[in-house]
Amino acid sequence: MAMGFFSLALFLFLTLVIDQGSPSSASASSSSSSQNVEITYGTVLKLMHEKTKFRLHSHDVPYGSGSGQQSVTGFPNVDDSNSYWVVRPPPDTSATQGDTILNGAIIRLQHMRTRKWLHSHLYSSPISGNLEVSCFGGESESDTGDYWRLIIEGSGKTWKQDQRIRLQHVDTGGYLHSHDKKYARIAGGQQEVCGVREKRADNVWLAAEGVYLPITESK
Repeated sequence: MAMGFFSLALFLFLTLVIDQGSPSSASASSSSSSQNVEITYGTVLKLMHEKTKFRLHSHDVPYGSGSGQQSVTGFPNVDDSNSYWVVRPPPDTSATQGDTILNGAIIRLQHMRTRKWLHSHLYSSPISGNLEVSCFGGESESDTGDYWRLIIEGSGKTWKQDQRIRLQHVDTGGYLHSHDKKYARIAGGQQEVCGVREKRADNVWLAAEGVYLPITESK
């Protein structure tokens, strides 16, 4: 199991280095421990729903209603590679790979496998009728529907792995949310992920498994 995770970590890191064109980004660290690990832009991680422990997940399966875009769910198993997301800044900022992420920052989450962006809009979610959360776009296609504001619960100023966070969608004001309402057929056993405009216990997340890039040293 340890070797398997190490191999995945190495693969993800090399993918990032090639993608960013930055061989000088010397070492990524694979972390299953949450002791004060800083999350930086370029980090590849899984987001765990605090209440149910399901991971934020996507796959190349469209919704059968609403937008018809790529579906996003909560996934029960820890070892599924479709639950990895790359933390990116918006394209119009000066933030770069290895920069720390401040409380209140606008971020994007890119699905590692399909390269689409975590997205939301005013379509209704399939089960609960809240705001639909989908994956949309690609490497050269992104809009403000992909923008999420990082809100750290407590007194933290920069995002660390052991911190409880919320992600608030910039366009709709909805918080990234999940609950124990599960799909019965296409994504059987997976639970709905949606957006709700109120702060609730069900919209708290934590950074879990991942490849955590080191902080870029100031020159």
